[in-house]
Formats: sequence, structure tokens, C-alpha cells
Amino acid sequence: MPVPVPRQRAIPAVEGGQAHAASPSGGPAQAAPAPGALSGQEPSSTRHGTSGDASRGETADTGHPGGGHHGSAHHGTAANGTAPLTLLVIEDDPAGALTVPELRDAAGKQIRVRTARNLTEAERLLTDDVQCILLDLALRTPGPATTSEGAAETEPDDELATLRHVLRLAPRHAVLALTPAEDTERGTEAVRAGAQDYLFRDELDSRLLSRAVRYAVERKRSDRAERRLTESKLRAQENARLERGLLPTPLLEGSSLRFAARYRPGRSRALLGGDFYDTVRTPDGTVHAMIGDVCGHGPDEAALGVELRIAWRALTLAGLCGDRLLSTLQQVLEHERDSDEIFATVCTVDIAPDGRRAGLCLAGHPAPLISRPARSRALVGADGIDGKHGTHGTHGIDGAQAPPVAELLPYENGGPALGLLPNARWPRQQVELGGEWSLMLYTDGLIEGRTGEGRERLGQDGMVNMVRRQLAQGLRGEELLRAAVNEVRDLNGGELTDDVAVLLLDRVA
Repeated sequence: MPVPVPRQRAIPAVEGGQAHAASPSGGPAQAAPAPGALSGQEPSSTRHGTSGDASRGETADTGHPGGGHHGSAHHGTAANGTAPLTLLVIEDDPAGALTVPELRDAAGKQIRVRTARNLTEAERLLTDDVQCILLDLALRTPGPATTSEGAAETEPDDELATLRHVLRLAPRHAVLALTPAEDTERGTEAVRAGAQDYLFRDELDSRLLSRAVRYAVERKRSDRAERRLTESKLRAQENARLERGLLPTPLLEGSSLRFAARYRPGRSRALLGGDFYDTVRTPDGTVHAMIGDVCGHGPDEAALGVELRIAWRALTLAGLCGDRLLSTLQQVLEHERDSDEIFATVCTVDIAPDGRRAGLCLAGHPAPLISRPARSRALVGADGIDGKHGTHGTHGIDGAQAPPVAELLPYENGGPALGLLPNARWPRQQVELGGEWSLMLYTDGLIEGRTGEGRERLGQDGMVNMVRRQLAQGLRGEELLRAAVNEVRDLNGGELTDDVAVLLLDRVA
């Protein structure tokens, strides 16, 4: 890892590439002119001990007389507030034949130059303000680099071993390779290995090198942007594959029930979470629906949710239901999870072929919400006559249509979440639905959002009241789900921290 230069320490002349040896008289070595600053470069940390005002006679990166106030953050930044461009030259030329000319950026300001005589010194000088590296390919590594397992990463006769080492050391920096005169083949190999460009030693004039540095920096930025775009596309493709597993196409052919679903991942992850759901119709006409939530967030939880959903569908089509299905699903979870602390909540509903009754199993999951016309409430007799008031209609005294009634299904006899207790049991409750109804299954992300700036959460009671109000406004199906999720988000004051999945099944008499 690069070692940052302390805030109050100036880089000695030999580190900054401004002097190579002491004078014969024992006095300080002479320093090169101070660098300027490059307009438009990315800001860098102000912790590096540099002073960059050449117009005041200050010497950059030195501790010699005439250096002015070195080591301060103020002098490490150009007058216009942007960070200066710094070139790190890595070369070992005992004869001193290699001379880096004075470099200027596009605005005519000087580019700072530091010189390292070996890779150890280069690693120390590779601070955040260095944007480009000029590497002499004649520099040899002390020995073959090795991996953590002790195997050599490069062949002993690899002429680009030093370049490969620098590329690993500075993956975010632009690199220019310096080759012997007319050694085009070696320069081309350096570019193939990862360098942005190559130069010949005998062509290091100021104009060519300045332009090469600027182009290399911009080319590196472009390469990094393109790589990020490619990675983003790959992530989108992976998320699309996961999404197809989490958000399946319902198998309801032959059923009169209407299906709708809504899914919104939480803001703390990229695109997906651990919520999952599914709906299938078995050959006997029974419609099975489920919704679940894997604890935790991220791609691992999303993948586990996909596995559980697929397992549920397979087990359901194989004829399992209720406690037998959830017991087998818990075995799948126990075998597939990475940690014993991972668990999943699940709600399953199996609706009879006539659509009037259902079996309900809860594994640590909130109970579904059912909405029915006023006449479908429990106080209505089997003949459709209101047992309390002795009337048939759904209108009030003034003749207005009574809004649907929304309430939670029974949840007292639920079992624990999958993966918490071995040999757990999940009793199946029989529920009377009626002739016309709408059944909403949801994950806890819908009820755990806040209802303002305080710490109060919406909760199940708040959700029921919200859905009642939306039903009274005439919202149904997709519109109801969209309005519910959007209102929960608005009450929370922004995106929800947890995933939200909602599934809706409607039966119209």
C-alpha cells in the first residue's frame, strides 16, 4: 500500500527528484525549478508536504533554503484551488543521462516531477496527488514477485516484470513506459500489458512528454469510466437474472382469480433484496400463494430467496401443503444458508377451488390483509341477510355504497420463522373468505417504515387504516398496490430501508 507523506513533512530533494547527490563542498544539492499546477485536474488530499508557487522563488518538494513555507496545505494547492499534476519518474540511471525536461500542462503551468530510484522508493512516493508514472523499462525488479502461496507471479526472464509490478502497485494511475531508442516491439508489449503509452528515451523533449502525460491521464480516466460502465452492465444482467427468480410469472391458468404484485428494493442495497413471492394453481384447482423474506440484505440473501421460492413451487406442485411443506422448506434453508443465524419468514395460503375458503400458515410472518364488501363480513348470514340488522343491501341509510371492509386474517396460531427452531411445527388455519374478496400478502418492509420525523412506525394497524382509506377512494388491483407502496414511502420521508414486496389476489363474485 502507498505510504502517505505526513502533513508537516516536506519531501527531501532526492525523494522529489530535484537533486541526486550532495555538492562536493558538502552543501545542499541544487534543486530544480518548482512545479506549477494543472488546471482542471481532480482534487487531491492536502496532506502532502508541497509548496508550489514558483513565482515567489519557492522550491517544490524540498527542504532547502529558498523553499519558502513548505509542508503546508496552502502551498500544496494551486492559486485557483485545484490540485497540481504530479509525474512520478521511476528510473535508475547511474550515468545521469536521463533528464526530464520542464513540463507544462495545457494551461502553461508547470507539472511537478518526482524521481524514485527503485520500487521501494516509488511505493513511498506514490501519494494521492500523483496522477501519472513514467517507468524506465530498463529498471529491473530485485527478484521475482511471489504470490501469497509462494509461487512466482512472473517468469525470471520476463522483461516487463517491473511494469507488471508497478501496474499492481498503482492500478488507478496512468503509466507511461520508457523504452530504448526505436524499441517499438517492447513498447507495444508494454501497452498490451496495461501501460497507457510508450516513449523512446531519446525523444524526451518538453512538448512531447507534456502532451504524453496529459493524454495518458485522460486515457486512464476514460478506461476507468468504461470499466465502471461494463461492471455496471454486468451487475444489471446478474440482477435481472436474480429478479426473474425473485419475481416470477404466476401460474394461474384456468383460475378466475386476478393477480397483481409490487416489488421495491430498499435504498441500502443496489437493486435486489431478500423478499420473494410466488403463486401457482395445482391440477385440482387449488390456488397456492406465498410470500417470504430472508433476513439480511444483499445478493447472497437474494439468491437464497430465489432458492426458497423455487423449492416452494416444486414442493407445491408435488402435492405438499401446510406443515409438511414448511418443514421441508426449512431443511432447504438449513442446507443452503451460509450461517446458522440466517432465517426466513414465510406466509402461505392455499385457496380452495371454489374460492370461498383458504388454509393459512404463518412462519414468523405478518398475517395477510383481506378486504370484502360490507355484506361479506362475519356478521352476514349464509343467506346473505345481515344477522344484526335484518337487511340485504350494502347501502347505508342515505343510499350510499358502503366501502369495503379491510381487516387482518387470524395470526394467533402462527409458527416460528424458518431456520430458528429445529423440529418446529406450523399449524394450518382454515379461513372463510366469502364470495367476493381481495387478499393482500406483504413483507414487513411495508409496515416498518416511519410515519414522520419521530420514531413511530406505521405498523399493521396503520397499514390497515391506510388500505381502508384507499379502498374507500375506489382503488383496486395494481392501483391499490401502487398507492399503498408510494404512500408508505412518502410517510417515511424517502426510500424505505427495507425491501417491500406485496402480492394481491382478487375474486369477484
